[in-house]
Amino acid sequence: MKNDQNALDIYFIEKRLETFKSWPFEENCFCTAEKMAEAGFIHCQDDNEPDVVKCFICYKTLDGWEPEDDPWDEHKRHAPQCGFVKLNNKELTVEDILKLESQRLTNEFMEIVKSSQKTWEAYAGETKETMENIV
Repeated sequence: MKNDQNALDIYFIEKRLETFKSWPFEENCFCTAEKMAEAGFIHCQDDNEPDVVKCFICYKTLDGWEPEDDPWDEHKRHAPQCGFVKLNNKELTVEDILKLESQRLTNEFMEIVKSSQKTWEAYAGETKETMENIV
């Protein structure tokens, strides 16, 4: 969730909603931008997937949304361990935010570790291949 904003800004639904500027689902859907943001998602669109979202706490990424999909139901189904899901849409207290931020930072760190691991595995594979070609 690296950006120029204060990291805690993402706890405000308005800040999450700002990420949905080009969200493909509008009115007459269950998965409107507002409902997605309420369920803890930010929009992470790329060229191939216009409907990719990620939870700002558990980092669960979901795509392939249908107009009848309910964001809270999908979040609960795919990430029942998420601290944001467990709070069940209640108004956040300072204590809730502190606990969630600890979980978010842990999840962010794990994403960095996974990315680094993939990079090193790719490098190791290339090095092994180069060494095999030398021998």
